[in-house]
Amino acid sequence: MPSTSIRKAEYNPATRTLSVWFVASGSRYDYEGVPPETYARFRQAFSKGRFFNAFIRGRFGYKLVEKGGLGRYDAR
Repeated sequence: MPSTSIRKAEYNPATRTLSVWFVASGSRYDYEGVPPETYARFRQAFSKGRFFNAFIRGRFGYKLVEKGGLGRYDAR
């Protein structure tokens, strides 16, 4: 089932980094030190947003990698 809050997620097992793109903001955050088992459970979760809030948010360090935005334009 597609998530209404998480647009996309990718995992790098070498660095244990979970990259998450959010629907509402369009922003990408990288969560560091996420164990492979947690990522596997996240992928299998019926509700990605609920799993994220319960087991990832607030438990791992993170950084904003890419700020999203709708309707951006270059005013020259």
